[in-house]
Amino acid sequence: MRALLEVRDLAVRYDAGNGAPAAAVDELNLDVTEGEVVGVLGESGCGKTTLLLAILGLLPGAARVVKGSIRFRGRELLTLAESELRRLRGAEISIIFQEPVLALNPVRRVGPQVAEVVRAHRRGTGRRGREEALSMLAEVGFSDPALVHDSYPHELSGGQRQRVAIAQALACRPALVLADEPTASLDSTTQAEMRALLGSLQNRFGLALLLVSHDLGALAALAQRVLVMYAGRLVEAGVPAEVFGDPLHPYSRGLLGAVPRAVVPGASAHPRAPVPIPGSSPDLAGLPPGCAFEPRCPDRLPACTERPPQETQPADGRRVRCFKYGG
Repeated sequence: MRALLEVRDLAVRYDAGNGAPAAAVDELNLDVTEGEVVGVLGESGCGKTTLLLAILGLLPGAARVVKGSIRFRGRELLTLAESELRRLRGAEISIIFQEPVLALNPVRRVGPQVAEVVRAHRRGTGRRGREEALSMLAEVGFSDPALVHDSYPHELSGGQRQRVAIAQALACRPALVLADEPTASLDSTTQAEMRALLGSLQNRFGLALLLVSHDLGALAALAQRVLVMYAGRLVEAGVPAEVFGDPLHPYSRGLLGAVPRAVVPGASAHPRAPVPIPGSSPDLAGLPPGCAFEPRCPDRLPACTERPPQETQPADGRRVRCFKYGG
């Protein structure tokens, strides 16, 4: 099946103005096909959100794409004019932000904020805006969409605000939804509800989902493939059962070992204290000449300090960037 989204050799740099630019994303390759859910896992600062913003052409002023290609349905997004990107955003590609309290306008009722997405992309819907918004609010699980429609964001709970943000993102039935930590700010019960909602909507509308998350349960439940990122680079990729059950990269093992066993998909119920990864994430403006994970790696080899490892495919459907596998 042809990819809906194709990212090739993407490199994004942040210019801090006082030294070397920070390599937020480097040599990144990924595909998302129609109706597929791809998860992206990694520590804060590894480049996950930068990837999503680069796809939408929403990088901040200090960031720039220095290399690579981002193609959506065969169109190169990096060369599109801003006017063309505006027509694309919300209609064909949309995003669910991590903090709905920041994504929603606090002085406007939420219903019109959902309706304006539809009006921006569908001519002749001005009069039907309220009906469109009510329908979408019902789709995301509100039992009384009229009450929610006329509410302000501060009158809703965190979970309710996230449902409104999802309603905005899906209002025009886009082909691809980018989800940036959609459950991070919610309690565990509401996180489970959001996972179920996203899975239900993804199946109902047949949309593709690029899901950035620290929530291993969400990735295991929703994703067909998982990509692990470290210091701006993809270090491992595979299906969730393989990545979580038999991680290849030492960083992937470290991530799984740093969380309670109860939240690791497929792990034994036997209790185990989390073991943190030693050291700290590297400075992206001063990465070492070798593997970026080498200073923290328990399996380091002499080659790890000399040059970055190349991506290899040690098994069908699996990708890893580590000298242990010939990189």
